[in-house]
Amino acid sequence: MICSEILLPAHAPPEYADRETLWNAVEKVERGKKAQLAYSFDIALQNEFSMEENIALARQFLLEQFVSRGMIADFAVHSPDKEDGGISNPHFHVMCPIRPMEPNGKWGNKQRREYVLDENGERIPDGKGDYVFNAVPTTDWGSPETLEHWRQAWAELCNAKFEEKGLPVRLDHRSYERQGVDLLPTVHEGPTVRAMERKGISTEKGEFNRWIKATNAAIRDIRRKIAALADWLKEVKTELSKPKAPDLVSLLQAYFDRRNAGAYSPKARISNLKEMNALFNYLMENKIHDLDTLEKRVDDLRDSSNALKEKLDAQTARMKEIRKLPDSLATYHEMKPVYDGIQKIKFTRSKEKYKADHASELKQFYQARRKLSAEFPGGKFDRQKLDEEYARLEQEHEETYAQFKSIRADSQQLWKIKSCVDSARKDIEQSQNRSHQQEQEI
Repeated sequence: MICSEILLPAHAPPEYADRETLWNAVEKVERGKKAQLAYSFDIALQNEFSMEENIALARQFLLEQFVSRGMIADFAVHSPDKEDGGISNPHFHVMCPIRPMEPNGKWGNKQRREYVLDENGERIPDGKGDYVFNAVPTTDWGSPETLEHWRQAWAELCNAKFEEKGLPVRLDHRSYERQGVDLLPTVHEGPTVRAMERKGISTEKGEFNRWIKATNAAIRDIRRKIAALADWLKEVKTELSKPKAPDLVSLLQAYFDRRNAGAYSPKARISNLKEMNALFNYLMENKIHDLDTLEKRVDDLRDSSNALKEKLDAQTARMKEIRKLPDSLATYHEMKPVYDGIQKIKFTRSKEKYKADHASELKQFYQARRKLSAEFPGGKFDRQKLDEEYARLEQEHEETYAQFKSIRADSQQLWKIKSCVDSARKDIEQSQNRSHQQEQEI
């Protein structure tokens, strides 16, 4: 740990600047044994900044985005040691009490009642001596919209610093999908997994991310080549559509004729001949006779690549879902006693108060139960079934990745053809220019 600090809003008691005093007070005000006490965040710092700059940036962010809302921010900066030449992972950890603080320095309520009204604006009786209501949070600190705002604000703060230092790096808080980047997302590894990987211990998350990165590299390479080939084809078709322009095979033949003319040994000429035969065989095997059929081949590769990408998306999403199910089971068992507590309460007001006090735990329980029920309608968690499905998906990924490698090999052959044709076109153009100059001189 590099440093730690507690940032207080103006109306908070100054003694809460002491960590032990603060969290003892937070625990004391809660009645439920399993009540959620704090929001917790881990935020990555930037290796491009000095540690002093990172700390100043973290403090500015917390003051502007958290403390200004009346939140107490207890943060600590960490910079784990690099091992075996790895990349440093500086970050800061923030904990903020969920319960808001009133202007008088007293703890406020996490939730409030919002009564349901009829068409006349009157409260609706629940038939048990009370009125129908919803328990709603008293702050927006836990809402997805606020989290999104914080993510964006942090990215903008870092990007402003990058620009100030004249660095080309930029952060984007959005997912690949929202950015329009059609790549597979990796999973968060966490410090424990990273430490194991640095020691040479292979982990499931590490393996998962490695094949995601390898697949993304293949996708980027294939799509870059296909896009470049498509643009090139448009240009070449325009050139070859002119009167008396040579066709595709003639251009390839002209290229290898020139190479053979400049070959310094029989061995070099044989090598040229083998390369030419390989390209001509590729053209014949794929029924590429002219630029139109070459363009169709490029389009087919693009369609195949997109179809495989969709397949990989589905495989990846399901594999992530499978690995989250044990966590859902653990949450279910952990929060089940809280849920069972409701069943023991007979009186409506007491029950509603219990729900309000344990809203976070109950929400986690219901979410976990929904996921488990959807996966195992019979109610029995089948780990073997999940492991077998995960293994099958891994095998399917290997097969899909092999298809990607085949597409990449295809695109590399087309790239060779492009290079040969470009070189031949350049020679022909230079020859025509020389002839034109000689005619003018005569």
